[in-house]
Amino acid sequence: MSRRPFAFALAGGFLALTSVAWAAEDNTITVYKSPWCGCCELWTEAVEAAGYKVAVHDMEDLSSIKAQAGIPDDMQACHTAVTGGDRKYIIEGHVPLEAVEKMLSERPDIRGIAVPGMPQGSLGMGDDPTAQHTVYTLGQNPADPPVPYLETGQ
Repeated sequence: MSRRPFAFALAGGFLALTSVAWAAEDNTITVYKSPWCGCCELWTEAVEAAGYKVAVHDMEDLSSIKAQAGIPDDMQACHTAVTGGDRKYIIEGHVPLEAVEKMLSERPDIRGIAVPGMPQGSLGMGDDPTAQHTVYTLGQNPADPPVPYLETGQ
């Protein structure tokens, strides 16, 4: 095989592998939220502005989504999101982008992350970088206790 066809074959193989790798790294975040919640809309817009593809499902009642995801009552917030290619993760509430990016790059053995309630200054709730709140892990087993994953505003 001469050098030119070999180089084209090598480049074609690399592009094919890159396409497969990109498909496995899906950057879509699917958000389940109330159609009337302004803070959820702001969180969704910030996620989209950060470069993620966002699919929104407006729902009157999110209790079935939260139950299906196994989100404990004390970790629940106003919206629930799911992301990940071959490895799915739950994002519950006003989770900051830095926590989402950390989770997706580290790919920990957890179901997801959560910011319970609606803390003032969190993403979608004023987006104050000095606001202090904790992002918790949701363990593989829904009975696992939440563990601090990231502290903001420190």
